Amino acid sequence: MVEKVEPPKDWPPIVGEYFVGDPNSCVAVTTLGSHLGSFPVEVGAAIAGPTKTENIGVERLIANIISNPNIRFLIVTGSEVKGHLTGDAILNIHKNGVENHRIVNARGAIPYIENLPDEAIERFQKQVEIIDLMNTEDKDKIANAIKEALAKDPGAYPEPPMVVELAVEEKAEEEAFEGYRPLAAELTDIKARIEEMERQIVELGILEKYAAGVYAGRIEGVMIGLVISLVLLGLIVGGV
Repeated sequence: MVEKVEPPKDWPPIVGEYFVGDPNSCVAVTTLGSHLGSFPVEVGAAIAGPTKTENIGVERLIANIISNPNIRFLIVTGSEVKGHLTGDAILNIHKNGVENHRIVNARGAIPYIENLPDEAIERFQKQVEIIDLMNTEDKDKIANAIKEALAKDPGAYPEPPMVVELAVEEKAEEEAFEGYRPLAAELTDIKARIEEMERQIVELGILEKYAAGVYAGRIEGVMIGLVISLVLLGLIVGGV
């Protein structure tokens, strides 16, 4: 029997849109932009629910996980969140951490962590193993991943629960970024279009240079032919 610890009273400490199962379970599930209901906790997860933003959403997820040392696996599944790229942010904060409040290598619109101390991020990296099932909504695959993780339960992380308070914990994730989410998604789309336009402009420039070279070559050829013709004509006239 693996060792378990008692999570803090009223766990999870950060309110949100999630379902809570057995707090002794070693598995947490984030469904990103998908709403898959309570089935992950019915299969055996400690907590499961969507994570919609690459900043506050990720902070809330991490805060709830590190406050329960029994959680040793995080399954990242469901549809990626357009513009925010929340799943990408979760994978990168776990792998690369944060520099100057920005999640290293995260590709979302605003992947900035403002409310978690470095110790909390390091604890998240050490406490859990990530299971990447991004863009999967297949309940059988998710259920199998949960069961496989449960079978590998290493027991509670050997440090006390880490409880952090978030400055935005009383705000719903949607309220905290109301008015920003659509803009963030649009900015990401606009950036992609600008990059595509820049690529096409470069290609057009190359084509124009090629065309100019061909045209110049043709003119040069015509002039050389004309000179040769005049020389030959002069020789013929002179010979006559």
